Amino acid sequence: KYKFLRQSSGKRNMPVTAAFLATAAVQTLKWDNPDRENYFSSRLYYTYQLILGRKFSEGFSLQLSPTVVHRNLVKTSAESNDVIAVAAAGRIKLTRRLAINAEYIYVLPDQLASEYVNSFSLGFDIETGGHVFQLHFTNSTSMIEKGFIAETREKWLDGGIHFGFNVSRVFTVVKPKIE
Repeated sequence: KYKFLRQSSGKRNMPVTAAFLATAAVQTLKWDNPDRENYFSSRLYYTYQLILGRKFSEGFSLQLSPTVVHRNLVKTSAESNDVIAVAAAGRIKLTRRLAINAEYIYVLPDQLASEYVNSFSLGFDIETGGHVFQLHFTNSTSMIEKGFIAETREKWLDGGIHFGFNVSRVFTVVKPKIE
């Protein structure tokens, strides 16, 4: 992940923060079609994402992320090796220590088999001073881009809701210099 723009105001005005994300993943599950050639390179997946975000106020932020997921091997010829999607996310601070987050990932039509659906997540951040506890509800089961963008099967309205959580903590190894 490389951040090349940082939102700022004053002497240097920049309305957005922008970053580029590139990831690689390996599918480790057994391939379900033993008759088809399956090399190690067939199991590789790559994701490229431009992350554009803006903090409109102390309590409201939005993010837009055009994304490409490349899959070296797909299950059927009806599926595209390159999946193009656009993610939109938002965050609203409800109190000083509580925020609500939402993210929707729209996959452009005719790229995936009909069993796959768009990902939607709703989450809560609870800040305790030293830690941030994130509680998420989503129709996706994967934590990496190739999974939650190109392999989501569950539907919210059919009860396909999953729960996950993160705990994060910032550690400072070297104190920054104060100018």
